[in-house]
Amino acid sequence: MAALTLNLVGPGRVGQTIFRRLVEAGQHTVQDIAARSLESAERAAEAIGAGRATTLGEMRAADVWFITVSDTKITAVAEALARSAPGPAIAVHCSGFLSSEALAPLGARGWSLASAHPVLTFADPAVAVTQFPGSYCGIEGDETALATVRPLLEGIGARCFPIRSETKALYHGAAVMANNFAIVLQALGREAWADSGVPADILEDLHAAILRPTVENVLAMGPAAALTGPASRNDWDVVTRQHQAVADWNPEAGQAYESLSVMARRLKHSGSTRIRHPEED
Repeated sequence: MAALTLNLVGPGRVGQTIFRRLVEAGQHTVQDIAARSLESAERAAEAIGAGRATTLGEMRAADVWFITVSDTKITAVAEALARSAPGPAIAVHCSGFLSSEALAPLGARGWSLASAHPVLTFADPAVAVTQFPGSYCGIEGDETALATVRPLLEGIGARCFPIRSETKALYHGAAVMANNFAIVLQALGREAWADSGVPADILEDLHAAILRPTVENVLAMGPAAALTGPASRNDWDVVTRQHQAVADWNPEAGQAYESLSVMARRLKHSGSTRIRHPEED
């Protein structure tokens, strides 16, 4: 594709990762970077290795604008850019929850709109830069924007796939359950082990010993086949008594234990966590 000029608004971990990859690829020009403060923009430009730190109102015209602020600020930034930014151009945000319609104030000015959600953990931008090649990226938006955004991201190693705008909240909920909530469950397990008297000097190894084969089995066999435990065996006496023990320890964890046990039994016996209705068969 032809070389593009790129602007970045809100250069947090996601924005820094994507733009660092773009700099390393060397195909396009990183132009202006705006953050909450000029100092933050300067730090981001240094981390990215290119770009001019500036304010939102002083950003120059560009072919593509990445808006990687938090979800609650996307529309407000789009409104501000609609008032001040030279355009029209292509605008893309990286929220996994919101569709490209969050950029509607720019769309009303004739801009082309898209969203692109990298399915990757961005805990550390320096690490995420190395992990980005080969990662999946859910994209949606208008055809004009996607015709540019897709090859732009694929040029830095992303594997793009389409997602439906109207079900994007569910799509992102799936990512939260598969990633964030899995981490919360690991924390709960470790805390419960510690409070049940597992020696501190073996806790790390015990956690690794159960987590690694679990991940390997899920990836190799799928969730239903990999599932073990009392609910999967339909040993409901154990489930009931264990639920009470967990609820006595942590009422919120007890609620989660009860709901997950019901879904675990259903998953093992029907292959789905959901109640299946006759019309679905």
